[in-house]
Amino acid sequence: MKPKILVTREVFDDVLEYLSQYFEVTSNQSDIPFDSETLASKLSDKQGAMITLTDRIDTLLLTRCPNLKAVCNIAVGYNNIDLEACRKANVMATNTPGVLDDTTGDFTWTLILATARRLTEAEAYLRAGQWDRWKLKQFLGLDIHHATLGIFGLGRIGQVVARRATGFEMKVIYHDVHRATPEIEQACRARFVSKEELLSLADIVTIHVPYSPETHHLIGKRELEQMKPTAILINASRGGVVDDAALIEALRSGTIAGAGLDVFENEPKFNPGFLELKNVVLAPHIASSSKATRHKMAMLAAENLVAALTTGKPPNLLNPF
Repeated sequence: MKPKILVTREVFDDVLEYLSQYFEVTSNQSDIPFDSETLASKLSDKQGAMITLTDRIDTLLLTRCPNLKAVCNIAVGYNNIDLEACRKANVMATNTPGVLDDTTGDFTWTLILATARRLTEAEAYLRAGQWDRWKLKQFLGLDIHHATLGIFGLGRIGQVVARRATGFEMKVIYHDVHRATPEIEQACRARFVSKEELLSLADIVTIHVPYSPETHHLIGKRELEQMKPTAILINASRGGVVDDAALIEALRSGTIAGAGLDVFENEPKFNPGFLELKNVVLAPHIASSSKATRHKMAMLAAENLVAALTTGKPPNLLNPF
């Protein structure tokens, strides 16, 4: 008899076909997110699950799912999973690193360019029928070429962003809890600096760190005040790394010039104050959303689940025990 698994959100048909070779699959192709009670109920008789960042896996859920052996996130981030609770319950947890680095790095540059050149503000102006003539000082933005790019987190995605900066002849500085190897620094043409130096020197500050208690509000009121008034902030990592309320106030007061955001605190809900601002570019958590990359993420999560329940050794295990 095949093990039972749950796929909590809509995925590609060929991914379901692949999983069906190994498991009895229950899938949520209607793509209506489960609340915590529904998720626990649907997982109560399952051995495995393919989940997304909207699915919270914690002690309360695990106590109701005694048969569960593996939860496989379709994401590189995993702050929706309590790894220690999974370890205690002997539940393997996995993620999908590597396959989305380039696509997320590309989208970071989409945010950088759109924010620096005030693209969404200008498009809204045009669509509203307000453009009546060319003006020398209309929508003056920030030059990217030769500017200083400050990167928080020189991991896989941060490195992609840094390498892309070479084409713009930018100075690249970075800060991380652990300094990168000389080889990585050389490949990225990046110089390690303190947090304070990065904030004060960078024309563009971009964030590429995971969300955790240690990175909660990494960028808050104090940090925003250390940035140049001409600088922009980019966040395509995780909501909660930036204090959204403090950022709204900084954008409103002119403490910084602009921001480009793909993630928010408490998403999909977000602070409505952002909608009152013209100097912010907003996106609904789509940095990895190319067809090819999202397919690779779903298939890697499926491969993790197959390996977990057949060999006990998934390739991207987060919580060895």
